[in-house]
Amino acid sequence: GLIEKWTKGFEPVISFLFPGIPKEHPVRGDIATNMIANILGLGWAATPAGLVAMKGLSDLAIEQKRWINEKYATNEMCTFLVINISSLQLIPMTIIAYRSQYGSANPTAIIGPGLVATLSTTIIAVIFCKVMCMRK
Repeated sequence: GLIEKWTKGFEPVISFLFPGIPKEHPVRGDIATNMIANILGLGWAATPAGLVAMKGLSDLAIEQKRWINEKYATNEMCTFLVINISSLQLIPMTIIAYRSQYGSANPTAIIGPGLVATLSTTIIAVIFCKVMCMRK
């Protein structure tokens, strides 16, 4: 139920980032699942959701007849990829696990710097995507 609640909470974010996706389209849930997994630091869980979301975005582009050439990505695909790569993380689980495994005195000390770094990259990614989408 947590993912479903968070997905509803992500609706305004998804509407802002992906204005070309219809409100009730199922790919919105796939995108939200990917973003939630990334935010929770679960990269291994984000990958399958990301692949499903990208397939959904390609199907949507074909459905809407907006895909001029399958060699090129749509604005939504590019935005999704860039946001996914920037990977905002509240809890970097993998790094915490590695630090713990290798005997770090404080494995969670990475949370603050990691949050600042990923928040910065995500803000820059959103600005970049919005500017590039406006340029058409």
